[in-house]
Amino acid sequence: MILLANSEAWPGFDKTVELLKLNACGIDAMIAGISEVEREIKVRSVGYGGWPNMLGKMELDAGVMDGTTREVGSVGAVPDTLPVAALAHEVMKRLPHVMLTGEGARRFATEIGFPVDEVLCEDSKRVWWERLERELSTDERKAFPDIALAPLSRTITDPERVRDTTVFLAQDFAKGIHAVTSTSGWAWKYPGRLGDSPIPGAGFYADSRYGAAACTHTGEMTMRCGTARSIVLALRLGYSLREAVDMAMEDLAQLKTGFLAGVVIHAIDAWGNHDVASFQCPQEIKYWFWEPKMANPEKRIARKYDLQHTT
Repeated sequence: MILLANSEAWPGFDKTVELLKLNACGIDAMIAGISEVEREIKVRSVGYGGWPNMLGKMELDAGVMDGTTREVGSVGAVPDTLPVAALAHEVMKRLPHVMLTGEGARRFATEIGFPVDEVLCEDSKRVWWERLERELSTDERKAFPDIALAPLSRTITDPERVRDTTVFLAQDFAKGIHAVTSTSGWAWKYPGRLGDSPIPGAGFYADSRYGAAACTHTGEMTMRCGTARSIVLALRLGYSLREAVDMAMEDLAQLKTGFLAGVVIHAIDAWGNHDVASFQCPQEIKYWFWEPKMANPEKRIARKYDLQHTT
């Protein structure tokens, strides 16, 4: 068994570990843990503690993949719903579809008994408007939200450049390798924007035969490169986990146009190895790791990748 998650996973990582120790299915264990992250107001990139879009509305994304069956459930731009990873799991279990978005995802949530949740905390609402107000003229403030939003997407940056996601990867007692993601997405994003977190193959991918990968930070880049799937495919072709992650980073480095920033890759393979690497992230990146021989989960430092393969 193995469990890997990014640093924001702290509210629910221990819960997932305990469930894995009890031989729970990896997906069920990770859903239980990530639901705790989604409810934690101190985690400012996911769920209740996350940031709204440009209109001040929360739109949440999540994805789930069963690496043994390669079934996927995904939801995007979901309003008024806090346990979105759990909702993505229900899409996988109950529908012939892979992804639901927006009001359709909320309708499905209501049909299966999910409550309508308050998902915008007061602090996020305050920071959202204070930042937006600085960019608006007097006439625009009076007319808001009936103004052009596209020009603002070039000038407003999110607080602390928060484009993070919560990602969990696990290999469970049955050797199943699975992935779960959840995020509130890019703060002040254009309404309806989807990042990579709900996109299978870009923000997450799992195959129990080989391994799994999930990405955080700049989804606009990993969607262009199919980053998560490329890592698992490289494992299938016989590359080591480190080689597979480095190949994916090299692919990202070839992007020269569009919005470019940092990316963090989290990956595990079917042989018990793991790798977390950051690309063009100025800050130190940390992550959570656990395997059965460890007394307690550990918070570790990710390696930095550059074109010279500096670690």
